[in-house]
Amino acid sequence: MSKQAYRWVMTGVGQPMERQAFDPFPPSPGEVVIEISGCGVCHTDLGYYYDGVRTNHALPLTLGHEISGRVVAVGAGAQNWLNKAVIVPAVFHCGECDPCKRGKGTLCINEKMPGNDIHGGFASHIKTPTHGLLAVDEARLAKAGLNLASVSVVADAVTTPFQAVSQSGIGPGDLAIVNGVGGVGGYCVQIAKAFGATVIAIDVDPVKLDMIGQYGADLILNAREMDGRELKKRVAAFAKERGLRPIEWFVFECSGTKVGQETAFGLMVKGSTLAVVGFTMDKVEIRLSNLMALHGRALGNWGCVLSNYGPTLDMVLAGKVQILPFVEEHPLDQINEVFDAVHHRRIARRVVLVP
Repeated sequence: MSKQAYRWVMTGVGQPMERQAFDPFPPSPGEVVIEISGCGVCHTDLGYYYDGVRTNHALPLTLGHEISGRVVAVGAGAQNWLNKAVIVPAVFHCGECDPCKRGKGTLCINEKMPGNDIHGGFASHIKTPTHGLLAVDEARLAKAGLNLASVSVVADAVTTPFQAVSQSGIGPGDLAIVNGVGGVGGYCVQIAKAFGATVIAIDVDPVKLDMIGQYGADLILNAREMDGRELKKRVAAFAKERGLRPIEWFVFECSGTKVGQETAFGLMVKGSTLAVVGFTMDKVEIRLSNLMALHGRALGNWGCVLSNYGPTLDMVLAGKVQILPFVEEHPLDQINEVFDAVHHRRIARRVVLVP
């Protein structure tokens, strides 16, 4: 069959994760066992591990929800999945509840999230249902110069901003402002550009800004060098220079910080759309009535509908969204050291842990 299965388990907030053996075999009807190729380290994982954000499954629990791998065992009714390369959705939608039947899977009332509701992907194997799995064409993968581990980030870091951009209604001739261009925000810039928008990237990290300036951003602005009012003036001047509308800007908040969310709200103009993509436990101070006065709207998105996973992967395989410059692989057995390095910002790229 396959090598001995193991997973890294979180036992308490900030406590070193422990490697434990487990047996994922055999899968039940409608389920498969996947030998994991890679699992991305997400800001959400850090929230569970360091900040005490509660998981739905009681501890101990294996974190990780950006998973790719190969199916090595199948249950009854799942035979067609055997040996297939797959991306596991960050959230499984049941497909049967009222929201799912109306095409609103992100509102699924029976959802299951690896690393939150069930054991996740910081492991050698995972057992999952087949509903929602995305098959990966390995010929196209190779042609794009990618490996199966690297596309694990499609499960969340790429699909989540794809959902935000697609549901915003942005298109050619529009101005997109992406606030925070780390793991998720860097992909948001590229996706908004692929949808035809002119894109401004804002961050406090000059390294991240320089990088995204090579991959889709038409203008980069360092928020450490100017206050919110100056940022807005610079955006307005750029829009005028490019012949873009002075109103109806699309603001994508990807920083997941208090100051970032307040900055993003302050960038709204008449008819703006604010898409809240990043998450923070901190409370923000805003004048909510601005939404009324500006005739604006604010949108959130809990992940991505499963029907958008295929188009997102197609965009990656077509080269419209570059992954490799923004990820780096590390051995899964270094998980405790990697979490510490990411938490203290010693690693800027999205880390993919490889068993």
